[in-house]
Amino acid sequence: MNFELQNQRILVTGATSGIGLDIAKALAELGAELVLFGRNREKLAELKQALGAHTLAVDITDEAAVTAAFAEMPVIDGLVNCAGVSILDDVLDVKAKDLEQIMATNVTASAVVAREAARHMIANGRQGSIVNVSSQAAMAALPGHLGYCASKAAMDAMTRVLCLELGPKGIRVNSVNPTVTLTPMAERAWSDPAKRDPMLAAIPLGRFAAPREVALPVAFLLSSAASMISGASLPIDGGFTSH
Repeated sequence: MNFELQNQRILVTGATSGIGLDIAKALAELGAELVLFGRNREKLAELKQALGAHTLAVDITDEAAVTAAFAEMPVIDGLVNCAGVSILDDVLDVKAKDLEQIMATNVTASAVVAREAARHMIANGRQGSIVNVSSQAAMAALPGHLGYCASKAAMDAMTRVLCLELGPKGIRVNSVNPTVTLTPMAERAWSDPAKRDPMLAAIPLGRFAAPREVALPVAFLLSSAASMISGASLPIDGGFTSH
């Protein structure tokens, strides 16, 4: 058993930006072959050149498009469900259309991708691993995050059901639950001390996560070093959810 990913082909959704981009780069460093889903065609072209990845421009909220993408995909050994959205609304201002958009991407689309990935692995005789990128918001209430918290809690519940049903097929399923992760967009979003400092004060380690600190645990869960881990939701939060 080892932490490396040679001879493993991993699909990463949401791979053109944010945490998904850093996960893709880390997996490539560890020897994985990559299949990348994203909506930014220009960035996908760059990643195809830089990482030797098989890239597909796919709107994962389009079930038919996802199914068609798997029909032309090389055999995979793993999936990282990383595509997601967040729309912030206070409880008294929450909008049905925002909730629908959040759930459509973070839950429904992720479930469809997981379904197709599992079917694909089983049909090709592969016993693999699925990692859902969830959030500390699945485990703790965050102001203004009603829809996001609900969607990530649903993702963790989905992880457990996938674990239960796919385990007998040799497919492990886990989630990772990061705190604020300092992608370029998050650095801008959390630059205001009035917003940043209370969150930092609630994290025992006193800092936010670097993207690589999320990417490497994802790689571990995909690897044979985690061969007996399934159904887990792993906080990567510096202790935030210990409260």
